Amino acid sequence: MRALIAAPFVDSRAADLSLAFGLDRLPALGTHRVELPGASVELRVLGASHQVVLDVDGLEWSETVACLPDRAGALPTREQSRVGDLVSRFSARCIRLPPAELAARIRALRRHGEGHPHALVGTFPGSPLAVTAMVVDPVVPVGAPVGWWSWHAYPQTGELVTTRSVLVSQDSAPR
Repeated sequence: MRALIAAPFVDSRAADLSLAFGLDRLPALGTHRVELPGASVELRVLGASHQVVLDVDGLEWSETVACLPDRAGALPTREQSRVGDLVSRFSARCIRLPPAELAARIRALRRHGEGHPHALVGTFPGSPLAVTAMVVDPVVPVGAPVGWWSWHAYPQTGELVTTRSVLVSQDSAPR
């Protein structure tokens, strides 16, 4: 699913991003709900990047990757958080790409997401490469109820941020 966003994006480079767990829903420019056995996943494109709101067996929880006014930009490469009887595992990677390679990756990402029933692709005015995309991953580790990927493209700096999140049982999470 593709959401054409009418507002300019707020985060302008990867270093502006931060991670927050458990925030209330922030104003979204586009949303898409994915229903899975035992879990409901709401993908939300924000003006400042993304938020995923989960309801897993009646427990609501969120992950927000965005430029947040009360937090310094410092997206961790790895992070864990408890979610009831589950553990959220988060990882992030930022790469710089030459303009042609970034454009090719974003075009492929948009094509994939626009036809995917469990995806939301937000495109922002000003550049066809200014994209925030998320997809719920149907292939997760055994015992994990849900996982998802996100991509944040910054054409002005040539950066592409990829995040991966998965919920796992506490028994399979490292202590």
